[in-house]
Amino acid sequence: MSDEVRNVNQALSKITEYWQPHRLTSVNDYDVKLAKINGEFVWHTHPDTDELFLVVSGRLTVQLRHRDVVLGPNDVFVVPKGVEHCPKSDAEVEVIMIEPKGTVNTGMPGET
Repeated sequence: MSDEVRNVNQALSKITEYWQPHRLTSVNDYDVKLAKINGEFVWHTHPDTDELFLVVSGRLTVQLRHRDVVLGPNDVFVVPKGVEHCPKSDAEVEVIMIEPKGTVNTGMPGET
């Protein structure tokens, strides 16, 4: 797959469920994942890795214990490893995430 052109918008149009990341491609030891987000996820941490969010469309709030970070289209934010956070949105958001290969989805929205 590394030598194929992939279109972000086409790939996002095929995603039908919220909070279910889909691998678009990989680079070195990282996966580039796409997801659609709506509502609130769970508070969680990634003890061994940072997590990058790049908003394609919509407005995403990354809640941190000491502040909220609001991202719009083309905004990027990196949650440092070990920092507890909870992504949420009031409407559909399309995001790109970059994570180490094998990173597992943390849980389901609304769980605590």
